[in-house]
Amino acid sequence: MNFKKTIDRYHLASISLHWLMLALFIGVYGSIELRELFDKGSVPRESLKSLHFMLGLLMFALVWLRIAMRAIYPAPRLQPAPPSWQAIAGKLAHLVLYVIMIGMPLLGWLMLSAAGKPIPFFGLELPALIGPDKPLAGQLKEIHEFVGTAGYFLIGAHAAAALVHHYIQRDNTLRSMWPGSRKLTS
Repeated sequence: MNFKKTIDRYHLASISLHWLMLALFIGVYGSIELRELFDKGSVPRESLKSLHFMLGLLMFALVWLRIAMRAIYPAPRLQPAPPSWQAIAGKLAHLVLYVIMIGMPLLGWLMLSAAGKPIPFFGLELPALIGPDKPLAGQLKEIHEFVGTAGYFLIGAHAAAALVHHYIQRDNTLRSMWPGSRKLTS
């Protein structure tokens, strides 16, 4: 297996983790939105909430691997190089996405802990991070929901930026992260 990054593409591990994290984002957001279709306390609603918790915690676990891959295999250079303001905006957006992938699962874990609820993780029950505190649980829930809503916009902006880079600026941003074939038509 070749562990060296090519000049024009991300390493296969980085590409795989990027798209896996997208799938996890879809699962996390989808499960929490779909729960609204079911009555409070119903089995499907509670199952979707548990899935939301577990996928969020899985994202928390995998983001550390993603950060390690990013440190070992840095991003390829964009060609042609974007204006400096775009490069700075891109770095800032990526930083905020990483903060969300770390902070949101931690907020959720803290929220469940403060609510005195179990923290499910694929057949395991994780320990509470803090003791029960209902008012704190409510505050954490509000923050979690606010950041979750902001996450929709940031993820959408990230996807839109990749499309702008590909179809308007015609640089290698999207091609360098595209899975499979190196060919991606513009």
